[in-house]
Amino acid sequence: MTPALRITLAEPVIPGVVKLVFTDGYEGVVDLRPIIARGQIFTYLQTPEHFARLQLEEYGHHIFWVDENGNEIDFGADQLRKDCEKQAQLHLLAAS
Repeated sequence: MTPALRITLAEPVIPGVVKLVFTDGYEGVVDLRPIIARGQIFTYLQTPEHFARLQLEEYGHHIFWVDENGNEIDFGADQLRKDCEKQAQLHLLAAS
């Protein structure tokens, strides 16, 4: 059984983009802007000051923000890892 993938570091790069480091040493950048642009529950994150309030869950299972109503907006470690890897692949393809 493999241990659960966790995030050890999460920091905003620019509004909508997050740098992540995982327990296995993988470092990646994920662009959340397309998701945030959908609005609805993500509308809070469209304000740069709000996006900068990024938090990492105590055990590294997800990153999150708490909106003005106390609602948590979160993204899980597993999906973020997949998104980081996919976006890195797209970047490599675009560069070649």
